[in-house]
Amino acid sequence: MKTIVIIQARMGSSRLPGKVMKKLCGKTVLEHVITRVKQSKEIQDIVIATTIHERDNVIEDAVQSYGVKIFRGSEDNVLERYYYAAKEYKTDTVIRVTSDCPLIDPFIIDEVIRFYKNESYDIVTNAGLDLAKRTYPRGLDVEAFSFHKLEEAFKQAGEPYQLEHVTPYLYEHNSVGYCKNDVNYSNYRWTLDTEEDWLLISKIYEYLYKGKHDFYMEEIVALLKEHPELLELNRNVQQKILK
Repeated sequence: MKTIVIIQARMGSSRLPGKVMKKLCGKTVLEHVITRVKQSKEIQDIVIATTIHERDNVIEDAVQSYGVKIFRGSEDNVLERYYYAAKEYKTDTVIRVTSDCPLIDPFIIDEVIRFYKNESYDIVTNAGLDLAKRTYPRGLDVEAFSFHKLEEAFKQAGEPYQLEHVTPYLYEHNSVGYCKNDVNYSNYRWTLDTEEDWLLISKIYEYLYKGKHDFYMEEIVALLKEHPELLELNRNVQQKILK
């Protein structure tokens, strides 16, 4: 059974354009995401799914030096882009990670994958639509589902939000398993969507990144407990809604 991480990435972000190629401690955000995902023990490959838009040529050019696969497809229909990426690289299990998560944790990726393999849910996540079941920081989001279920969503989904966000149809029509942490850290926001998020993530890297990725969720939590003033940097950012 082949397990592939598909990371969606584009330059046309509405709130922070070009964020995936912003330089963070000398490397692009996307390179940091890929480097951290590569530490996963449960995956066989990584595919960057970007768009056919000319402005995303820079992503394809960069990916060639990052040692991962590339797929280019629809900008607005991200579900379609995901489906054809998974089909081209012949994966059995799809792991969804987004490119705006430069603190993504490979140990959590592996935990979600093992949970998915050991249970009988159609989709497994540590995030999901049910916010009451979230226990991990936003920005460590991982989803696992089969190519078969992705194909089903591709053929059946029709609402704009279902096409733009890839997995809403799966949550609405399938069994969902929530992978939970022992401690609820859902109040933390570590995703990169605004300038305020950038300030926080830059500070976290300034403290913890010393040329290699050897800091993960618990180390970041410890840092923020030691420096609670950092939490003020993006405290007022509102998460975008799906619909």
